[in-house]
Amino acid sequence: MRKEEILKVVKERMGIDSINDMQREALDAWKSGRGDLVLYSHTGTGKTLAFAMCILQSLKPPMQQLQAVMLAPSRELVMQTAEVLRLLAAGYKVTPCYGGHAVADEKASLAVTPDVIVATPGRLLDHHKRGHIDLSGTRLLVLDEMDKSLELGFEEEMRQLLKSMPRINRRILASATMLDVVPDYVRLHNPFTVNVLEKTEQPAERIKVWQVLSDEKDKLDTLRQLLLSLDGCKCIVFVNYRESVERIHQYLNKNGIDSGIYHGALEQQERECTVAMLNNGSVNVIVATDLAARGLDIDRVSYIVHYHLPVSEDAYIHRNGRTARVDATGEVYVITASGETLPDWITVDERFTLHPRARTIKASVASLYFQAGKKEKLSRADIMGFIAKNGGIPATEIGRIDVRDHYALAAVPKLKAQEVLKRLQSAKIKGKKVRISILK
Repeated sequence: MRKEEILKVVKERMGIDSINDMQREALDAWKSGRGDLVLYSHTGTGKTLAFAMCILQSLKPPMQQLQAVMLAPSRELVMQTAEVLRLLAAGYKVTPCYGGHAVADEKASLAVTPDVIVATPGRLLDHHKRGHIDLSGTRLLVLDEMDKSLELGFEEEMRQLLKSMPRINRRILASATMLDVVPDYVRLHNPFTVNVLEKTEQPAERIKVWQVLSDEKDKLDTLRQLLLSLDGCKCIVFVNYRESVERIHQYLNKNGIDSGIYHGALEQQERECTVAMLNNGSVNVIVATDLAARGLDIDRVSYIVHYHLPVSEDAYIHRNGRTARVDATGEVYVITASGETLPDWITVDERFTLHPRARTIKASVASLYFQAGKKEKLSRADIMGFIAKNGGIPATEIGRIDVRDHYALAAVPKLKAQEVLKRLQSAKIKGKKVRISILK
């Protein structure tokens, strides 16, 4: 596909009128055919779209033969990348594979060979060993967040995977962190490097960092007052322990602040629902461990709160990377209790004075949960039409709709949610009764 065609696709399917300089440089370098591409760019600058456009340029027409494999270190990144590719590569079969996803569903999806697989290394290696997919014909390889994918702990896994793909002729390695040495087993060939880490404005330059002093060692009330001092935009509160996530979440909800939770002990679907609820406005605050610091696809997070000081500079950078993405600005709040000292790598712009402007933070939207999704042949359009026809509200009042493999979420006005639910429970969608509830 020619560059002009790709840019037209990006505009029509993603609503992006103009790609940024990094994306343009990467696409031009890839088009030149010089060899492999190594891409360094800050978190939140659009690397996923950059390498997705490159792959789109090199895909042959769909042929029920695996053409490209894209590897990412986390399931969240896999899901995000697969979503971008599905938007761009209409007509191509894109299959995501990751831990927490039903193996049976993935096996069934792989039965008809996809054009592109987006996967975590461990899950893809497992499918390969079970004989669910033949990787030997793969021509194109992407390693996203290669600083994580190529860490020593993943070396044997990655060696086995890349050995199973002997016909790769072009590779893209992408990262926000410079890598000293690319391991020999990656077999980089005549690499061309696009490094815009120094050229582009860092997200940190678009972030204001506030220090919030807590009179008590237990920061719960300080956090409550801080959230009530902000304007209700999307906020992620980062903590260091799963137990703290649950404790803070319960405290906030008890004290009038609707919040969601995100940590590694939750089922994958529960984490997906939390992100969907933040994106559609069912909650404005989520409390999370550092698992949420990489790869989450959340639209325009305005505030990051460090309830616990991050354990490292890297953790601090990645937490903050959830805000001020692409060209947006953001604010970071670091809560410190008596006796806590800020590490050298946290530079504060100003101290924040608490001034609660509200008593509660309540969402104006509720999420309807449909116990059916893509695998049951439901689409966004199906759900939109079903609610508009049977729910007693116009289509203009229906918010964001997210459809996953076996479930879907639809945002509706919170004050009307119970009445909408009552109306829908007696109706059929595509000739079938589907269990619907309000997601808490």
